[in-house]
Amino acid sequence: MAKNTHRTAEQMAAAQREISVSEFFAKNRHLLGFDNPRKALLTTIKEGVDNSLDACEEAGILPDLLIEIIQLQEDRFRVVIEDNGPGIVKAQIPNIFGRLLYGSKFHSRRQSRGQQGIGISAAGLYAQMTTGRGPRIESKTAKGKPHRFEIQMDFSKNKPLIAKEEELVEWHQKQGTRFEADLEATYQKGLRSVDDYMKQTAVSNPHARIRYLAPGMEEARVYERAVEELPALGEEIKPHPYGVEIGELMKMLRDTSSRTLSGFMQEEFCRVGAKVADEICTNAKLSKKAYPSRIAREEVDALYRAIQATRISAPPTTCLSPIGEERILEGLRKECDADFYSVVSRPPSVYRGNPFQIEVGIGWSRAGSDRLEVDETGRILKTRKRGTADTEDLLGGADDPIRLLRYANRVPLLFQQSACAFTKSIIQTAWKNYGLQHPRGSLPLGSAVIFVHMASVWVPYTSEAKEAIAPYPEILKEIKLALQEAGRKLGQFIRKGKRVEREFEKREYIDKYLPHVGIGLQEILGLSNEQREETVATLRDSMESTRKI
Repeated sequence: MAKNTHRTAEQMAAAQREISVSEFFAKNRHLLGFDNPRKALLTTIKEGVDNSLDACEEAGILPDLLIEIIQLQEDRFRVVIEDNGPGIVKAQIPNIFGRLLYGSKFHSRRQSRGQQGIGISAAGLYAQMTTGRGPRIESKTAKGKPHRFEIQMDFSKNKPLIAKEEELVEWHQKQGTRFEADLEATYQKGLRSVDDYMKQTAVSNPHARIRYLAPGMEEARVYERAVEELPALGEEIKPHPYGVEIGELMKMLRDTSSRTLSGFMQEEFCRVGAKVADEICTNAKLSKKAYPSRIAREEVDALYRAIQATRISAPPTTCLSPIGEERILEGLRKECDADFYSVVSRPPSVYRGNPFQIEVGIGWSRAGSDRLEVDETGRILKTRKRGTADTEDLLGGADDPIRLLRYANRVPLLFQQSACAFTKSIIQTAWKNYGLQHPRGSLPLGSAVIFVHMASVWVPYTSEAKEAIAPYPEILKEIKLALQEAGRKLGQFIRKGKRVEREFEKREYIDKYLPHVGIGLQEILGLSNEQREETVATLRDSMESTRKI
């Protein structure tokens, strides 16, 4: 007979305990992008590169990065990421690399690649889970001494354990940070690989110099910087009232140091002056001199509704740092050998009180190995051969789906393409109007690259793995407007190119048969060979002059 296994409330209560964020993600590492060994390698490198680029830009240093993948065993690899950034002070190294949700960017309303303080520490966590060895970090600040740490993570407490610490006598750079981790992984080439990620990173960060060495390479591949200026660093802003929900508003009211409700609205939010603050208080039927922390829950609800009903200016966009049309063009030209480029940068917009900006670039090539070069009037200048295989791998054939490059705050998004707002917007755009084949419900076809970038203080990723953008209506609208503007330029070029190709074919046809016309005239008019050649040359010059007109 089966034994009764029912438990009492007291027994169930005794089994309950708190778990740390490290312990949670150790059991659910797929949420952070460590789904499988191949993706784990890419995620580790991506998080390290993001940290390095952010650190260099914040310190005003042109990034010079080294990324190495060293194969230790069939399924074990060592990842090395080194930068020339400002370095990390000794006391912060264990926390940054050995504690999840630790960082300076979560509460900062300014554009940056990292947001949650999870990425690089999660990479160290994965390394420790799969190989038993935590990350090793070497770092030197401009005025400090170089230090080396080997870190383990205490999952149950989300705290770093220092396995080894030493002060180095000297370091090979004046300043910077070097991260090493051994992990269980798989290295493969092709789409959505580390190789692909590095190339796409070079496109969106033309100010960075990147040296990349992977298994099978005899020497490092170098992506030289195309521009010598750093992107403008976004300014930090306060939250916008439209982006705050009731629960967060209640917390802000409890924590504020303001002594009046009107002062609270002006000090804790952007775009709220004395007039707007008084209007919100009046609409909420609350005294502008009310003490913020003493406002009841029902009054907070009224305050929240009053904020939504009050007209408030959009948040400032000085917090954004878009790539810019010129830099997108430089990045595409550097890594994509196309015939035509179209770049559009939309004015900033807002979703849920968060400013964002959409940028789009298109690179397109005609099918075939030869390409026509034309001037602004459409005259044919010459034909040229396509570039090397290394520069054209971003472009497919005329009957292949276009290559979509998705970016959020300059970071390539390689996975979950179908779930991304970028992909949805491209599929919903009528590309047949712009000269591309477009099967219903899928990406357009053609030898083209479409670059889409979103710059925002808070990117609405669909998961902690940061692989796709949530389809907010405001975001979808801006993407479609940018795509349509860039598409119109592409359509004009394709139509002009078709006219030029037809003209080129006619000219070749005439050039082919003009000598035979000369022979016929010679027989009819009794011309000499010299007169025949002169007549043919005159006819050719006459047709060329007519074509130019």
